[in-house]
Amino acid sequence: MKHRNLIFFLVVLACFLALPLVIKSGYFLGILVIVGLYSIVAIGLGLLLGYAGQVSFGQAAFYGVGAYTAAILSGTYGWPPLLALAAAPVIPAAVAAVIGRPILKLRAHYLVLGTLGFGILVYILLKEAVGLTGGPSGYTGIPYFRAGGLVLNSDVQFYYLIWCLVALTLLGAWNLVNSRIGRALRALHGSELAAQTAGIDTARLKLKVFILSAFLAGLAGGLYAFYITFVSPSPFDFHASILFVLMVVVGGASTVWGPVLGAFVVVGLGEFLRWAVPLVLPKAGGEFEIIFFGAILVLVLLFRPEGLLGHRRGGRLESKVQKEAPQPCSR
Repeated sequence: MKHRNLIFFLVVLACFLALPLVIKSGYFLGILVIVGLYSIVAIGLGLLLGYAGQVSFGQAAFYGVGAYTAAILSGTYGWPPLLALAAAPVIPAAVAAVIGRPILKLRAHYLVLGTLGFGILVYILLKEAVGLTGGPSGYTGIPYFRAGGLVLNSDVQFYYLIWCLVALTLLGAWNLVNSRIGRALRALHGSELAAQTAGIDTARLKLKVFILSAFLAGLAGGLYAFYITFVSPSPFDFHASILFVLMVVVGGASTVWGPVLGAFVVVGLGEFLRWAVPLVLPKAGGEFEIIFFGAILVLVLLFRPEGLLGHRRGGRLESKVQKEAPQPCSR
């Protein structure tokens, strides 16, 4: 089994290194870069949703705060890009620490509405704070990302940078879910009351995971700002939050790899729709894409709630219990 895992890892690594050499199209390579950025956000949301059991529709807001933090610090205040990128995840994490405790006291759909309201509020602030963010027209003047004497100004360079960070994020998430904290998260997801009874500080644990998810979203946002060298409020609206949740649910919220697969599926479907919908409905707008993704979310929740990489919880266990349960005596 160890040899199989090693071979699988080496094959994936070889494909990862060779992919930019095979793909000559800058369009497809750019898509892979965006998938990598979304994967970082989705992994953090997967920890919050799939393991802590907390639904958040505010990840696009943290993603946007990270992007604007990197853009403003480097463009307006002249911070070195590396330092601005380091600050990009810190500010969203600090915001999450402030709002997390009151928001995470909410339950079920109230929690969804609370995070949704926060996301809408941040989106409005990004549009209205014209003097700071550039408003609806966006923020320009972001320098190329540089680290020492290395300047990153091509899709290939960002591809390697971002997917290396995706690999590190996956490794960190894997270690987290297989640690004592991961077992506490599973207990929290199963039953918060039972976890409290077992001595787990559930409020503090939920807050920590919420901050971690905001940190990862902010990191992806900072990378996005330096990759595009332009930011505007539109990529950080409610639609983006829906897509992030969809990535986690489609891929498998209770798995580490699921959000990455979900990012590939959702981004790939989005690009396909942009090509296919105008052929069928020439006058169609972006609302058809939202309707399509909403339908996918409903279908996944109905027929595959555990996601593409998830396993049905309780299926084998229930059958085993039924087999081992004592049968009533027949008279």
